Order: sequence, then C-alpha cells, then structure tokens
Amino acid sequence: MQKSFLRETAGALMRALVVVFTLVLIIISISALYQAEIGVSDGECTIAVLPIEGTILPYNGLVGYEAVVTPESIESFMDLAEDDKNIEGVLIEVNSPGGTPVASERIAERFRTSPLPVVGVIGDMGASGGYMIAAASDYLIASPFSDIGSIGVNMSYVEESEKNTEEGLTYVQLVTGKFKDIGSPNRPITEEERKLLQSDLDILHEEFVEIVAEYRNMEVSDVQALANGSGMPGKRALDAGLVDELGGRQEATLAFARILEKDADDIVFCEYNRNFLTF
Repeated sequence: MQKSFLRETAGALMRALVVVFTLVLIIISISALYQAEIGVSDGECTIAVLPIEGTILPYNGLVGYEAVVTPESIESFMDLAEDDKNIEGVLIEVNSPGGTPVASERIAERFRTSPLPVVGVIGDMGASGGYMIAAASDYLIASPFSDIGSIGVNMSYVEESEKNTEEGLTYVQLVTGKFKDIGSPNRPITEEERKLLQSDLDILHEEFVEIVAEYRNMEVSDVQALANGSGMPGKRALDAGLVDELGGRQEATLAFARILEKDADDIVFCEYNRNFLTF
C-alpha cells in the first residue's frame, strides 16, 4: 500500500510538472508573439510614423481635451522604434497648438537625443510647444498653408470678481504666504502680483527662445525678433529659418533618402496604428 501511495504521489507530481512546463512554454510563446505584434515595423517598412496631434500635456485624463499628447506615450513609442532593427528613422507629423512647457520640452529632447534620424512635417499647425517639438527634428518640412511659430508663453485668465459681486458671492481669502492664491480668478490681481508673474513669464520666454535657437542653429537675437507670440504661414517661416523646406510626405521621403543615403524607393513608411498606444 505504501509503494502504491508513493507511485501515485510521484505520478501526480510528474503530471503537475508537465502542466507547469506546458504553461511556461505557452506563456513564452505568447510573450514572443506579443512582442512581434507590437513591433513598429512589419518587416517591410523602415520609417516609423508618429503623429503629434492635439494639446501637449504632462498626463492624460484632463477634462476638456479630446486629443492629448503626453511625454510617456511618445517615449514608449520611441523606445520601441529604436529597439526595432528594421526601423531606420522616425517621421513626426505635427498638428498641435502647443501645451505645457515642461511636457513640450521633454518630448522635444526625446526626439533631439534619439540615435535615429528624425524628420518633422508640420500640417495645419505647429505652434508654441508644438513648434518646439517640431524644431527638435533633424530636418523640418511644412506646408505653405501651415500655421507655424507662436513662440511665446501665455498665462492669461478670466478674472470674475465683478461677476461674483453681481451674483452676491464673496471671496474669502485664507492663505499662508501672500502669493499663495496668486492668479485666483475670484479677486483682482495686485500690481505686485502682476510684476511677479510677468517676471516668471519673461524667464520662460527667454528659455523658449534659446531652445529654438539651439535646435534650429540660429542666433538667439534672430529668434528673439520672431518671438512675439504670433504665428506665420509656411513661406514666411521658411524665409525666417524656422523650417527647412516646404512640402509634405514626398519631401520627407526625399529627405530620408538623403540622410540614409538610399534610393527614395527604399523609403517605406510604417503607418501609425491608432490602437498601438493611448494618446
């Protein structure tokens, strides 16, 4: 009876080991298949296409924005593109009015430091932080109809103290630190607060100008002369040095051919899969 029990136990353990081993093989196979499926290239295309569309924000989930670009989503895509042995370059297609300064700079630096050549194409709009990102590309193309630039920083808001008074509402200020509720829409801004905020904006503005000057290999003074917050069409942006060429996908194809020293026919774009990453 004891031998029979031992044989049954050994058999059960053996069956359990076979099941575990089978499960491990299945998991490894699924993992390998999943990695293959999420690769940027299908084995034929060589240039990863990445749209930069909508408002640039530090994270998803902010109400009021349907199209959002975040640094994390861009970094995830770039990591996969750079790890894909078939990918030789990245095409960024920019349609963005801008967003927060830090998120814009973080995305721009990710493109700037990529070992892959990055070509940018501005569509309808590459403004403010959207232009900062586009300027980080190695070669920048725009349509003659594009709205480009808007180099500046905005901190404007609607002050509602008079409206509150009309509605019988009173703002009760309870703070530690006299600037803690600076910029509150429920009370008029003081002159001291205005000067402080404007000073901060000037600092951010100068940093923006220096970044563009570095990316575009321009004199800071030349960028400063353009940095009045206004946008400009593609032709004027080309004359000002903010873009390298007018055009679109065709010009991007030729740009990659020059950079990679290949025939234009060998440049094949990997179209972006909307289900690939959550933007």
